[in-house]
Amino acid sequence: MKKGERNLITDVAGVSVGNAHDENIASGVTVALFDGEATASVAITGGGPAGRDQECLALESTVETVHALALSGGSGYGLDAATGVQAFLRARGRGLRFGPALIPIAPQAICFDLLNGGDKDWGRYPPYRELGHAACEAAGATFALGSAGGGYGATTADLKGGLGSASVVSSGGLTLGALVVVNAIGSAVAGGGPHFWASPWEIDGEFGGRGLPDNPSQALAWKGRTPATTIAIVATDARLTKAQCKRLAIAASGGLSKGLRFAHATFDGDTVFAAATGRRAMSAPDQDMIELCALGADCLARAIARGVHEATALPFPGALPAWRDRFGRTD
Repeated sequence: MKKGERNLITDVAGVSVGNAHDENIASGVTVALFDGEATASVAITGGGPAGRDQECLALESTVETVHALALSGGSGYGLDAATGVQAFLRARGRGLRFGPALIPIAPQAICFDLLNGGDKDWGRYPPYRELGHAACEAAGATFALGSAGGGYGATTADLKGGLGSASVVSSGGLTLGALVVVNAIGSAVAGGGPHFWASPWEIDGEFGGRGLPDNPSQALAWKGRTPATTIAIVATDARLTKAQCKRLAIAASGGLSKGLRFAHATFDGDTVFAAATGRRAMSAPDQDMIELCALGADCLARAIARGVHEATALPFPGALPAWRDRFGRTD
């Protein structure tokens, strides 16, 4: 299997990504901007999700396309990030126009990172509106992984979480990419590490090339009753309908179970957006769609491992160690 040039979601034509975070509060925002509009939908499989403007992506709803998608820390407070994204887009004349009114469509998902040691006493209003705007200003073809943007304050059951991304090119030449904030209730590594659950889908040693152990432990580890949310975007340059984006989001959600043990739990808020920029027509629609769905799950699993592999520990007492602290880099 061949990955894209950057091995980032921005290998998909028409997608740029920006990060912004606040080290003091240990939280941040990641935004995917689309050059024009992208057809989109969403799959929500966790027991404790939260988001903004996700209802408009339901198949029975009128809105077909989005201008941006936001992934944020901050739990419910983080929902302000989309306000900053909308302000950025509106200032540039982008949005749905209703007479003189202009409304940018920027759905959002959030993760719970309120107990990671950062100072959340931010005063009357949380900082996520400005972080959302700053993330848009920083958007480009390359961006940091690990402890960056929406993944800055993310954790897993046993290691520091983070922001991950990966890409792949289908047999028909379509590009698909994944972007994920790994803030999981479970673990991305087998038996405490260093082996990633996503190892069977790794390409070119992108997260250490360790493979799986011969007999990986089946022991469960989780955060207890602390809410946890892994939130993600998969994007492709294929020309898809809204219904096809919904199917892609559902299929790609399987990558959460490939990259983590486990997902879709009671206190999880697992949410996966799917977006299509429509730059390329599918030459064999049925076969191409099946392949995109399979690759979407694989690519998301790889992105999860990359997010944990690239993370650095937070500088607070009792903070979880990063993968590289325990096992060192192998690249």
